[in-house]
Amino acid sequence: MEAGPSLLTRRAGVGGRGEGGGAAKGEGHSQVEMNLIQPESGEALETHGVTPMVLRLPQNQRKAALYAFLIVLLIFTTAFLLGYVAFRGSCNYCSDTDGELVPVDDDTAGSEHSSAGRIMYLGELKDMLRKYLGEEKIESTIRRVSRAAHPPGSLEGSELASEILQNFRQLRMDHTWTDSHYATLQFPSKTQKNSLWVIDEQGTVLEDLSPEITQAYCAYSGTGTAMGSVVYVNYGREEDFRLLLSRGLSLAGALAVVRVGGGVSYAEKVWHAQQAGLGGVLIYPDPADVPQDPRRLGLSSNSSISEHVHLGSGDPFTPGFPSFNHTQFPPTQSSGLPIIPAQPISANVASKLLSGVAGPDCPRGWQGRLPYVRCALGLAFGAVEGRRVKMGVYNTMTPVLLNNIFASIEGKTESDHYIIMGAQRDSWDPGAAKSGVGTAILLELARTFSSMVENGFYPRRSLLFVSWDAADFGNVGATEWLEGYLTMLHLKAVAYFSLDKAVLGDDNLSVYTSPLLVDLIEGVIKQVEHPKHSGHTIYEYTQSQGASWKNQIVKPLFLNSGGYSFTAFAGVPAMEVRFMEDSRPYPFINTQLDTAERLQEMLEGRVGALGRRVGELVGLMVLRLAHDHILPLDVTCYSGAVLNFGSQLNKFSPELQARGLSLQWVFSARGDYNRAAETLRETIQNSDIHDERMARLYNTRIMRVEYYFLSQYVSAVETPFRHVLHGRGEHTVSALTEHLSLLRSEPLRFDEAHFRRQLALLTWTLQGAANALSGDVWNIDNSF
Repeated sequence: MEAGPSLLTRRAGVGGRGEGGGAAKGEGHSQVEMNLIQPESGEALETHGVTPMVLRLPQNQRKAALYAFLIVLLIFTTAFLLGYVAFRGSCNYCSDTDGELVPVDDDTAGSEHSSAGRIMYLGELKDMLRKYLGEEKIESTIRRVSRAAHPPGSLEGSELASEILQNFRQLRMDHTWTDSHYATLQFPSKTQKNSLWVIDEQGTVLEDLSPEITQAYCAYSGTGTAMGSVVYVNYGREEDFRLLLSRGLSLAGALAVVRVGGGVSYAEKVWHAQQAGLGGVLIYPDPADVPQDPRRLGLSSNSSISEHVHLGSGDPFTPGFPSFNHTQFPPTQSSGLPIIPAQPISANVASKLLSGVAGPDCPRGWQGRLPYVRCALGLAFGAVEGRRVKMGVYNTMTPVLLNNIFASIEGKTESDHYIIMGAQRDSWDPGAAKSGVGTAILLELARTFSSMVENGFYPRRSLLFVSWDAADFGNVGATEWLEGYLTMLHLKAVAYFSLDKAVLGDDNLSVYTSPLLVDLIEGVIKQVEHPKHSGHTIYEYTQSQGASWKNQIVKPLFLNSGGYSFTAFAGVPAMEVRFMEDSRPYPFINTQLDTAERLQEMLEGRVGALGRRVGELVGLMVLRLAHDHILPLDVTCYSGAVLNFGSQLNKFSPELQARGLSLQWVFSARGDYNRAAETLRETIQNSDIHDERMARLYNTRIMRVEYYFLSQYVSAVETPFRHVLHGRGEHTVSALTEHLSLLRSEPLRFDEAHFRRQLALLTWTLQGAANALSGDVWNIDNSF
């Protein structure tokens, strides 16, 4: 492990860089001599200026004096214009079509000079970014990174970490360092294989279904055996289990057979099954969701897909605090760890298990495409048949040393404010699309920005490039780093850009993001050409499809996305950029088939070009955040979300009023936040943004907005995703809305005391966000 500077390291100068000099200045002098002729009368001249002097002269002398005056005026005007032009050449705040200049010199705040002394404009910097971005290096890096599986703690994983660290050093970054943690990860047992059997009443094995599932597993599954009947539960969503229970099926102790997908992670599927009383979960890729013919770029019918099942992120045995080596770990674990076993299975095995299910037909939307299987709501392998299904999971916990690799370019004006780009490095399998693409784009962006700095670009704010470890186990490396700096990141981190799984197709762009970054996305997609439809920007092509670009492109952050923990846990705006194809989804993620060759075949040899397009999208957004005096984040974005929440509450006004409950409190908090956000925006618009002190004050308030929506009333250990809009738990808007809906659907389940607490704490979180956004205490418009 290499010891490097801490996150707070700050240097007065940027080492290893050529400092841009100021523009050369020249001086010149002009001398004019004018002799005034005395009047013949000898009368003394009045000293009240040129005009009365000239009026007293004879006609010919007045003409001479007038000509002299005009000459002086002409010389003065010419000198002024020359001075203006010279001044404008070094003007701090002159603009071109792309707006203001990038500050790189402490002596000329608000302007940027190249090493040749020339001012560089934002438009030029965008062209420079596009010039230096390459696709050949992206393709070669993907092939090199995905030669073989490289899980955390393996020799291959360590060699890759060293290679990336060396790459960063060769770029002559201002800082390179490693951030190390000891985390507890779960791997398949080396002595006892996971099993799946069909047994009779005496426990005799009738059929062994285990051989096809030896390489795949669910990390952090409950261990041991589970035995029972089998029930099909569609995607394993909460509403799927509710439907089965409403039909009177006895699910206690049964084994759930669940489809991959449906917008629900493996962890959520297992959690819902556990809550419904089932004894185990078997998860398979249905041909309706994942193509199955490998000759047509699909999975084989005997392939299964691995994924972790921890309903959370980070090391589940150090929830809420970092697993540094010196930490004295308390005897605690994440509440999101399941206690029932879970195992991936293939479509072939799922067909055998579900072929005997009897009962009424499944509702619309439940039908998959398993061959020879009728979709029915019922149980198979029950007591009447005299057969059971028995599953055994024997995974073992192992402490592993993790290494996150960092490199940074220091900002010139706000060096302690960071714009972070990161990508997953580890993979259970070759991981070409899962980790290879992101790693390749990360290295290419680092090389590009380093080249730009060598050629005259200095960002206002610092750029961090990070290769994360143990992301396959629930973004462990990234979350442990966040936990280590949780108390100060909302003051330091401007935004996070995840490059994970960035290229899975070439048709549709999806951006999973915090609402604060939506305006930034709109500006960039209007400048970047669509990878599949040349001649059209992404914005133009998306709008031509008939729906608004926001509805088609912008998606909420989800539990397993690389940026989720940054926003929901640490309160940092985050996004994950991803090109996909709806008609032919990439089916090989988390399988041994996720190789560079298959990815190239799937994308018809355009992996490098698509990776470059993602790099351009992210790079332009990073460039804007590194450039602007005032951060281009929309502080008013949450006003609409809170207003929508208020509208949902208002629908239940009669029921609440009957119980003596008023919604005025939450409406007042929403109004205060809206006024505070609008006031801040108007204040910034009417301010001199080139005043560095004022700009920093405004930027600090803007950077904290996401953090304001982390509930201060729940524990980061017990409820890590504290964000009231994007998080998970009883403190969230979605939980309160769901609880409120019980007033009409199941009024006996409505807990008024619990609802009062939910409403009070949520309202105070909103009010706290409004107060913080207002700034000084004397500016707070508290209407309570």
